Amino acid sequence: MTKVKICGLSAPDEVVSAVEAGSDYIGFVFAASRRQVSLKQAQSLAQLVPEKVKKVGVFVSPSYEMLEEYIKAVPLDMVQIHGDFKDMSSKTLSVPVIRALQVKDELTVPAGQSDYLLLDAPVAGSGQTFDWTKLQNKTFSSPFFIAGGLTADNVSQAIRLFHPFAVDVSSGVESNGRKDAEKIRLFVERVKA
Repeated sequence: MTKVKICGLSAPDEVVSAVEAGSDYIGFVFAASRRQVSLKQAQSLAQLVPEKVKKVGVFVSPSYEMLEEYIKAVPLDMVQIHGDFKDMSSKTLSVPVIRALQVKDELTVPAGQSDYLLLDAPVAGSGQTFDWTKLQNKTFSSPFFIAGGLTADNVSQAIRLFHPFAVDVSSGVESNGRKDAEKIRLFVERVKA
């Protein structure tokens, strides 16, 4: 069954809603964005997440040292890396890595540690889908997440098209810039149906 990651959680009620709805992964964004949380916030929110739900830290072009600091401090079960990660080919992290790729014209998977891929829109967090036809007849050696513009209305189609390991949503379960418990519930329900 396809797994669900609810990303960009920044308040206790959002975390509780995502957990109660049946999310498999919770994403805390540490990169600069309107959904960014501090290390201290993430530590507090992580206490609301049961062990069966994995905590994922989302970073843009981080250093190896920063990743390991946050992995231990929150603690995180996985990290999701956007942008460059110069240490990726020479150092192994202590948790699994989700490597985010923007689907544009040509999709290149970078070398180095990558336990999962995350296929996202050209502008991450924009709420826009990428051109789904660009992935027709593509195969990947790693399990992958589909992200970018997913909502309860289109997630079933994305699952039928791609058969992903997991789907990842942020803006698609928001109302007025905040996570919406009913939208989260409906999204998870559609994925698990």
